[in-house]
Amino acid sequence: MACFLTTSCTDALEMAALLLDIKTGDEVIVPSYTFVSTALAFHRQGAVIKFVDSGKENPGLDEKLIEPLINERTKAIIPVHYSGVACDMDFIMGIADKYRLFVVEDAAHAIESTYKGRQLGTIGHLGCISFHETKSIHCGEGGMLAVNDVAFIKRAEVIWEKGTNRSQFFRGDASFYEWQDTGSSFLPSELNAAFLYAQLEKIDQIQAKRIKIWNLYYNELKHLAKKGCFILPKIPGYATNNGYSFFIICKNEKQRDEFISYMKNNGIMCLSHYRPLHKSRFYSGLYTGQELPLSEFYSKTLVRFPLYNEMVEKQVMYIIEKTKSFFK
Repeated sequence: MACFLTTSCTDALEMAALLLDIKTGDEVIVPSYTFVSTALAFHRQGAVIKFVDSGKENPGLDEKLIEPLINERTKAIIPVHYSGVACDMDFIMGIADKYRLFVVEDAAHAIESTYKGRQLGTIGHLGCISFHETKSIHCGEGGMLAVNDVAFIKRAEVIWEKGTNRSQFFRGDASFYEWQDTGSSFLPSELNAAFLYAQLEKIDQIQAKRIKIWNLYYNELKHLAKKGCFILPKIPGYATNNGYSFFIICKNEKQRDEFISYMKNNGIMCLSHYRPLHKSRFYSGLYTGQELPLSEFYSKTLVRFPLYNEMVEKQVMYIIEKTKSFFK
């Protein structure tokens, strides 16, 4: 395994698309309920995006819907670990092995999350991590590509350095460096890396704080969920919770909008999340697949709560109080 710091998770995904030699006409399977970069990195290389729907118990993709989308043009599967909750990676890797496909984990949300004890981003052939300012550990804007298949390491180093063998040259493995392949300036500055390193030194402290806030939300609101007011996040037994985000799933779009408005009027910014990519202004005209009802359902009903490391318990309890007030 080798890791390459990048200027963003988007760059890590773009490196992955280059490493897999994605070309015009190749097909890549991507969840519709995700950030645009998951699909864009492969679309830019000419791939046809085959969108898969979300699961019934989690906004992440429904693993059982992947296999029917596979044909002779399929090149890769891109599972997204939504909110840091692992997809069923044994199931996905089994499909990939069966059809000789590549797996690129979009683990943008998944810092310190695991699947059956294994760090997310280290299971597929490639894994992409985000260090954007909205993430638990960040450097303003940054990312990382984890290369888990040794066959890709040498070329990844060249693509990472503008298509040159500059890294080999500075190690003394080459007498000069030159243009050898496609690539770009994917690596971040040393200032970004230093900022990130300082946070990584306190990762245990940061993660413990976030998980404490997440648990406080969950435990204080679970009685309302039992009454059917909304649905709380579900974490499968094979996954862990990294405290990346806390959300509820409202009954419908009207309730979602009224709740967000109510919270805003009380000085609390709660937000919805992704619009389904297959319905986006950019890609809807290109999409010829089936309807994806659960992706659309989550886009109309999911609400994210404030969760950041500097929050204090008094702030969290105020948000909980106002949530309880609304659902009375």
